[in-house]
Amino acid sequence: MATTLDELRTVALGCTRCPLAAGRTQVVFGSGDPGADLMFVGEGPGAEEDRQGLPFVGRSGQLLDRLMLEEMGWTRDRCYIANVVKCRPPGNRDPEANEIAACRPYLEEQIRLIAPKVIVTLGNFSTKLLLDTTEGITRLRGRTYGYGNAKLVPTLHPAAVLRGGGEKLAQMRADLVRAKLEVEGSPT
Repeated sequence: MATTLDELRTVALGCTRCPLAAGRTQVVFGSGDPGADLMFVGEGPGAEEDRQGLPFVGRSGQLLDRLMLEEMGWTRDRCYIANVVKCRPPGNRDPEANEIAACRPYLEEQIRLIAPKVIVTLGNFSTKLLLDTTEGITRLRGRTYGYGNAKLVPTLHPAAVLRGGGEKLAQMRADLVRAKLEVEGSPT
């Protein structure tokens, strides 16, 4: 068990637990404030994230940054952002069960070490994993759940919002407001 995020990052950078390691440019471990009250958890790195080594830096990340600022008044330096899998699946395909299982200990340790008050799951993969459910994001979003000592607020993945139009955008905005209220201790 790592005692710091830096120790955990060092271990993750050398990871070869699953086939994704063979195709990555680099491990996309996570970024942000290691003492953050708010943590975002996405699915996995895309092409731009794989190039830069940072989560949510492509179009989805730009939308997340914009909505975080507009709905919460925050910038990404005030939170921590990670993904379920730390290496890019080929062709941006969905991560497979064995890949998720291989990376899960890293995510669980990140959550333990950061100890956020609120976790916002972005999309189906992170939501299903952390809530241990087969229920989809469209049914789960709009509510707050317990997750250990934290609150978990599921929302749509920014990529789905980019494809989905105004209703999905409004839903994600509402979920981010819910997360901010939870961080501030004003339960929704």
